[in-house]
Parts: sequence; structure tokens; C-alpha cells
Amino acid sequence: MEQTTIFLRGRIDSNNAASVERDVFDQLASKENTAVILDMKDLEYISSAGLRTILRLKKSYPDLRITNVGTEIYDILDMTGFTEMMPVEKAYRVVSVEGCEEIGRGANGTIYRIDQDNVVKVYNNADALADIQHEREVAKLALILGIPTAISYDVVKVGESYGSVFELLNARTFSTILATEPERIDWCVKEYVELLKKIHSTLVPTGKLPDMKETVLSWARFMQDYLPKEAGEKLLALLEAVPHDDHMIHGDYHTKNVELQNDEVLLIDMDTLAIGNPIFELASMYNSFQGYSEFNHETIKQFQGFDYETGTAFWKKSLAAYLETNCETKIREVEDKARIIGYTRMIRRSIRRHGLETPDGRAEIELWKERLLGLLEKTETLVFSKNELEIEASTDRLAEVQAFIEERLEAVDCPPKAQMQIGVAAEEIFVNIAHYAYAPQKGCATVRVEVLEDPVSVVITFIDHGIPYDPLEKEDPDINLPAQQRQIGGLGIFMTKQLMDDVAYEYKDGQNILTLKKNL
Repeated sequence: MEQTTIFLRGRIDSNNAASVERDVFDQLASKENTAVILDMKDLEYISSAGLRTILRLKKSYPDLRITNVGTEIYDILDMTGFTEMMPVEKAYRVVSVEGCEEIGRGANGTIYRIDQDNVVKVYNNADALADIQHEREVAKLALILGIPTAISYDVVKVGESYGSVFELLNARTFSTILATEPERIDWCVKEYVELLKKIHSTLVPTGKLPDMKETVLSWARFMQDYLPKEAGEKLLALLEAVPHDDHMIHGDYHTKNVELQNDEVLLIDMDTLAIGNPIFELASMYNSFQGYSEFNHETIKQFQGFDYETGTAFWKKSLAAYLETNCETKIREVEDKARIIGYTRMIRRSIRRHGLETPDGRAEIELWKERLLGLLEKTETLVFSKNELEIEASTDRLAEVQAFIEERLEAVDCPPKAQMQIGVAAEEIFVNIAHYAYAPQKGCATVRVEVLEDPVSVVITFIDHGIPYDPLEKEDPDINLPAQQRQIGGLGIFMTKQLMDDVAYEYKDGQNILTLKKNL
């Protein structure tokens, strides 16, 4: 439909409203099937007589839209309900970001520092007013729920798009701190993870934020045309099995979106705020510090301002702090789950941006695809728990299992004697799984460590998908027989039952589940 812009200027009151109305309708007399835009950039005053003119124009031209409205005029249109009857766009202050420091870049926009006190987020979408309104609403929600963040106080025009202005006096991003003060990496990790845990522990009222799982599933559906059939189906199945979670995630949690202002740590760039399982957040984090730079290590320098080695160190330290473990096996397990989602996102993004049309793009996609397929072969779930270790059921991995259990026992001040007894029992069970559960094939086992109260006790659970077998059905050896009559072996389960306060077995949902309990 054709558009016709009418410019209203000066004052419209009882003295001139009739002549203004005649002039407007005269301008439109030769127009047919046109959408009318009233530009009020130069309008200084309007009375009820002028409002009646606009109302009559609206009845004749239902698609009427008003633009470039000054604050005072907007207030009048708003209080009289005109903003509900038709689209009314404010006049926005014009801001230039030429020569300004870029302090953050995301999927939807770029953040610039425009002076010492203020930053502006410039949106990629030229028609970004709805996006700006959404981000202001979710930022307000986050603040109400206790997440420290900045709220935009102004909307401005930047080139052909719009921007939100935030007051961030002397604020510095964590990326800047890591780039200029690398000795503060451990402090940055501590504050970064503390805020991350606060975000993930925040329960969001139903319907207030989008569900990240639905977004990630859409990525996986896109990938069905670019992966082998079996791998594509497994990717979808793994994601569909991730349980619904109403806790908050940021969605783009990297060091350019965390600011330090006057000793207060603030979260910015809130348009990606959602709900979902933490694995979705960790995937985004992996991409920021590792994934996007795996093919070209210089990429992170352009994006974050520090080198690939710093990004690697920060990611590893942050993941360890988040999981509250130094167990390399546990850290690697969760990282691999995050990588599956991360590679899915990056491959889709590159393909949609014509990556398959350039040599570097194709090479990058092939690298990510190769690694994604390798991870899919060995991964059975994307869900993780800080208290669980998923590991190959092999005697070669026993030391890693023991280290994982010991770390958690030490965290609860488990007495040395009980710790030794638990260690012996755990070894017997894990070695038994390694030898017999999948023979002659290989498989994985899950080791879960829980601490219960009343009475205080430690519960170690071993889970495998191997041959159904209840070791408790085995008859106890006769320990009173002389050595010549004793059989070699058969003491492991007996010792376990003697050392533990309770041992239980069940076969459920295709899994052997053996539970050891030790009262402390």
C-alpha cells in the first residue's frame, strides 16, 4: 500500500484546527488506497480541537500512524487514549556511535560506550522498538527477582536503527579486566560464577520468559538435513529428554555482558533472558570462550579482547567452580554435553550465514560437525548433576571414580575410617561393573554421591545399562573354612555388605541400580 506523510507544524488549537483539517484532507484528495502518516516532529502544541481533527482523519484512514512525537505532545496523546487507538511513535534523540568503544556484541545488537557515564545498545534490527520494549520488560523482571542489572532510561535513534541507553558510570566489562589485568582471573571467575549461580537459582513465574528448550529443539530440527539420519535423530532425542526447568538462564552469559561498576557486579544485555536447564547456558558459554575460536584462535581476540589461552583458562576455571569440583573427568563430562548443544548452534548459525559458500566456512563447519558426531556416539544424556559422574566402565578409570568420591566425602568432613570403608566398597562395585556388566562389549556407569540427614549418612549409587545382575543374590562365602578349602575370589560383595550399613539392588528401566549407604 502507498504511504503519504503529512507534516504537522507549530500549534493546532481552536483558532486554526478547522483550516489545518481542510489542508490535510486537500493533500489527500488525490490519493487513493493510501496509508497516512502524521509526522509531528515540528508540532509544538495541540488542543482538543486538534485531537478531533486527528480522530476524524483516523475514521477516514484506518491505517493512520503518528511518528516523531515530542514528549509533551506524546503525553497528551497518551492521556487521551490516542496511543491505544493508533500506532504513535515518539521522536527519539539522535546519537552517533562513530569512534565509540565497542564493549559488547551479541546476536541482536552491539553495545557502545558513548561517554564516561553511559552506554548504548544498538539493535541490528532497524525496526527494533518492539525488541527494545521486550528487553526493558525482562530486565525489570530480572531486577525484581533479585538479579543485579541496569535498566534502560532512554531510547535513541542511531543511524537507521534504535538503541537503549543505560547509565553505567565508570563501568568496565570483565573482558576488559581480563585483558588488562590478567592476574585478576581468579577474582573474575569467583564473581562471574557467583552471579551465574544466582541466575540459575532464580525461579521465574510461569509465562514470563521464553523456554530455551524450544529454541534449541528448533536448531536440532534444522540440523536434520546436515547430519547422518541416526545422528540427527539421536540429537533430537537427547534434547527432548532434557526436563523442563522454570529457573532463569541468561542465554548469552560471557564476560562482555558482566560489568563491574563501583564494586558492584552487574548483568547486561538482557534480551536473551529465558528459562531452561543450565546445560543450555553452559553451551553458550563454551561457544563464547572456545567454540567460535576453535578453527581460528584469533576470533576470540576480536570478540572478547583477550587471547584464546585466556579464554580457555577462564572457561575451565569457571566450569570447575560452577560444578564445585576439581575432578577433570567430571569437568570433561559436563563440557562434552555442553559442546553437543554448542556445535549444533554454531553449525546452524554458520550455514544460515552462507558458511557453506566459502572455503573457511566449509572447513569450520566440517570441524564442528566431526566433533559433534564423535560426541553423539558416546553420550546418552545431556542432563548432569554436580553429584554424579558418568564414566566408561573400565578398570582403567577406577582412580577417577575414587577421586570423585573422595572429593565429595572430604567436602562433608567424612571421618577417615568411614572414608576408607566407603572407598573399598566403591572399588569392589565399580570393578565388578567394569568386568561383567557389558562383557565382551564396553559401556558406561554413573556414580552418584549424596549426603543425607537424620541420621547423617553417605549414599553411593552405581547405575549401569548392562546385563541384569543382582550381586546380593550371591551366597556369602564361608569365611570359617581353612585356606585349602576356600575359593579364590567372591569376597568383594561380602566385604561391601559388611562395611556398609545398607546395600540395595534393583533393576529398573533397563538399568542395574546398586546403592551403598554408610552412616556417619
